[in-house]
Amino acid sequence: MRTSQMTSKGQVTIPVEIRSALSLKQGDRVGFVELEKDAFAIVSANFPVQRLKGLVRKPRKPVSIENMNAAIAARGAGR
Repeated sequence: MRTSQMTSKGQVTIPVEIRSALSLKQGDRVGFVELEKDAFAIVSANFPVQRLKGLVRKPRKPVSIENMNAAIAARGAGR
């Protein structure tokens, strides 16, 4: 595992090995994707969103459109 220290301004230096692996160069943007509680992945934001495929787990059981709509309606009614 590579580490980096955060400055008082909240900035960190991405180690050269990681910059190389992500093909990052000065001025590039990076994104942070939450994998689970307290765990994030750093990704290059210079690539199409399709590169994020597989970072988010599929639900254990499929959710129907009807169930999604019911959950949205219930949440909206609670406001």
